[in-house]
Amino acid sequence: MILTNPTSIDLDIGAIRQQFPILNRIVKNKPLVYFDNAATTQKPQSVIDAISHYYSNYNANIHRGVHSLAEEATAAYEASRIAVQQFIGAAFSEEVIFTTGTTEGINLVAYAWGRANIVAGDEILISGMEHHSNIVPWQILCNEKNAILKVIPVLDNGELSLIDYHNLLGPKTKMVAIVQVSNALGTVNPVKSIIKAAHQVGAVVLIDGAQSAVHLDIDVQDMDCDFFVFSGHKLYGPTGIGILYGKKNILESMPVFQGGGEMIKEVTFERTTYNELPYKYEAGTPNIAGAIALKAALDFLNDLGKDNIRKHEAALLKYATAQLEIIPGLTIIGKAREKVSLVSFIIKGVHPQDIGVLLDNQGIAVRTGHHCTQPLMERFDIAGTVRASFAVYNTLAEIDVLIAGLWKALKMLS
Repeated sequence: MILTNPTSIDLDIGAIRQQFPILNRIVKNKPLVYFDNAATTQKPQSVIDAISHYYSNYNANIHRGVHSLAEEATAAYEASRIAVQQFIGAAFSEEVIFTTGTTEGINLVAYAWGRANIVAGDEILISGMEHHSNIVPWQILCNEKNAILKVIPVLDNGELSLIDYHNLLGPKTKMVAIVQVSNALGTVNPVKSIIKAAHQVGAVVLIDGAQSAVHLDIDVQDMDCDFFVFSGHKLYGPTGIGILYGKKNILESMPVFQGGGEMIKEVTFERTTYNELPYKYEAGTPNIAGAIALKAALDFLNDLGKDNIRKHEAALLKYATAQLEIIPGLTIIGKAREKVSLVSFIIKGVHPQDIGVLLDNQGIAVRTGHHCTQPLMERFDIAGTVRASFAVYNTLAEIDVLIAGLWKALKMLS
């Protein structure tokens, strides 16, 4: 059975696809089918235009200039901060810190908050499905401070063992750093209850929203997280721009992360006084064009409506899962009860990279490997998976192409 009709009456997928120039690409003499959205989404023309418009019309450094271009650039940059505040439900715009991405946001917290608050014997709690960027900074901190890193186990279905989580929590737990949505499994973790339990033992919580910000409704105040990080390039925005949200009182109490321009109030050779939030954590000339284009990406998402997008992506996931399960020898890794539009799988006797290459020869882009989650792959005793991840511009017809491509690849490998 082949379904090619739109999956949501609320979205015109054909019109949406026309906003993405790259979807017209021909790859290996085939129309591009792009299923690597968990790595990075493609960019609508509005985002591309925002970058071009900035450099063509008001390229200038921000905050410190009094000429017209500087004032226009500053206004656009700060308008993006307000847009992010509204997008994640932050109480204050100064709680929104521009970073280069999720990775820098986590490192900033581990460095600035961690080095001021973690002492020998303290415990930092992460999960078994974390991306390397939410493992390594905490390992470095624990090694420096002689603290202990503890890991919440992952169940066979790809969900976290919440019983183990509660057993791991204790008076020595000072930080819980956890992903809201797994980039390798698609699992949606119950972060609100995780945060509540952590706060009951006095721990601070960082939520990695790299995969969740594009799919889920984010309200940091309702969630009550202490920190929230995400990247622009995974939600139709440019690369090299991201966000660290932190509760105002916590950010104000933290030491600085980097020294340089803009993060200061006054500098002499004898002493320096630091700037107020958010500039305290935005040293040097930032990615101005990226920040401005991030607002265009958020506008794109808001115009479509996340609920409409979720309905469409849920239909894609349901259809893809059903079709993949028909293929002999194929095993889906990660069958959590709540998932985003991502499916990881292995095929018995076939290396994921071989599948990826053969699909690429048919114009189909998927991700293969360990997805920067090597401990998670070890948990499932596999080298890696093939990951197909879906976005709002993908169609059921493209999934048919993927399935046909897999059958063709298996025939070639047999």
